[in-house]
Amino acid sequence: MFPTPVSYNRSTARSKAASYTRERIAYWQAYAESLRANGRASRFDALRRGYHHRIGEIYRFLIPPGSRVLEIGSGEGGLLNAVEPEYGVGIDFAPAMIDLARARHPHLRFVEADAHSFDLDEPFDYIILSDLVNDAWNVQDVLERACAHAHPGTRIILNSYSRLWEAPRRVAEWLGLARKQPLQNWLTAEDLINLLYLAGFERIRQSSEVLWPLPTPVIDPIANRFLVKLWPIRHLGITNLIVARPLPEPPREAEPIVSVIVPARNEAGNVPAIFDRVPHMGGGTELIFVEGHSTDDTYQTIEREIRARPASGARLYRQTGKGKGDAVRLGFAEATGEVLMILDADLTVPPEDLPRFYEAWRSGRGEFVNGVRLVYPMEGGAMRFFNFLGNKFFSLAFTWLLGQSIKDTLCGTKVLSRERYQTIARNRAYFGELDPFGDFDLIFGAAHYNLKIVDLPIRYGERTYGDTNIQRWSHGWLLLRMVALAMRRLKFV
Repeated sequence: MFPTPVSYNRSTARSKAASYTRERIAYWQAYAESLRANGRASRFDALRRGYHHRIGEIYRFLIPPGSRVLEIGSGEGGLLNAVEPEYGVGIDFAPAMIDLARARHPHLRFVEADAHSFDLDEPFDYIILSDLVNDAWNVQDVLERACAHAHPGTRIILNSYSRLWEAPRRVAEWLGLARKQPLQNWLTAEDLINLLYLAGFERIRQSSEVLWPLPTPVIDPIANRFLVKLWPIRHLGITNLIVARPLPEPPREAEPIVSVIVPARNEAGNVPAIFDRVPHMGGGTELIFVEGHSTDDTYQTIEREIRARPASGARLYRQTGKGKGDAVRLGFAEATGEVLMILDADLTVPPEDLPRFYEAWRSGRGEFVNGVRLVYPMEGGAMRFFNFLGNKFFSLAFTWLLGQSIKDTLCGTKVLSRERYQTIARNRAYFGELDPFGDFDLIFGAAHYNLKIVDLPIRYGERTYGDTNIQRWSHGWLLLRMVALAMRRLKFV
């Protein structure tokens, strides 16, 4: 009696998958044995080392030291070790590779398992799939296994050979110029983004990487840091790199406390309205004022309003440093809420809009919610013409530099979680102390650590009290310096 077509198809599919896996285990077993015996895999080792060195630089930039990191398809463990995890686990199906990795990196944990079916029953902050999907039988299954080991803040980082190099690679193998590989999956970036979505992830950013894998003084840093980021040369990159996060789910936990930080310098006339207009949000709203060397009676006015409204629970601090950025950092340090917001005391961003920022964060759609003044029409005197043109230019520049849409860099209202802010603050030295506004400290940090940035348009109003603290030309020059910093520290790394 013949089996039913359905059982035949399932059996055949399992058999083909098993055969495919055995073939690849044998390939990587031989590769590992060659490494163990000779210290190198083949005469093409210089290319391999150059390529993996560059990949390691990229992953070290994307993953802060001290994270919980899982690498699926960890091979000899060099990449996992390079990102300096507090707790690092590598998964590989080749026993010889696992033995090699354990010998080289005894402080890390390596598990022999198939990427399609493993279960560690614990979540990780970062999940790496470097040149793995090229070899996988079912890429979606592998990505779903990764998703099972993610928490809401996890980032999956994946790089895969560009399909543009499929034909050249085959020619090189045929000519004996490259190591012959088993049949590969040559997936486009769009293929990978779609598979990530099907597995429960959404893309945050993508890039083309590694133009010149051979270690060559002067040439490889120029090619791999600069040229591969520029159109049309970027289409020639050897590997596509994608950073993604789990798709947001409806929140289940209790509503968090929201801390609204109000930097205030020469804003005495606006203080009563701030108390009147900031709404209740989440599990409660705390107002934190940071007064910054005012020449009017801003400090005394805030003190008076706090005494008159004891139920508000508002707190006041006097800034010791200079600049709005310093004031925001003090306010964030003193805040007790899980959600951190900034509200400029000039009230050009209506406090009534703050719940929209909270909901965008609470829903998970945005991990860094950035106010945008340049979408809706403004009130007549809200922004001078040249300031408007400058903001438009810088929005285009920073969108390109950061790899995510950022339509307005200097809108004062921004929202993120305390946990995410603490990650940015711990690694602040990477960008230095050039930013007196505080906006770029947060924006650059959010981009560096791949937070999902969402722009939230607001109706930008005209001041009703006081004068702007923005100095058009000197601050315009500072913005150009921020562009140069982003190029050096975020784009061309």
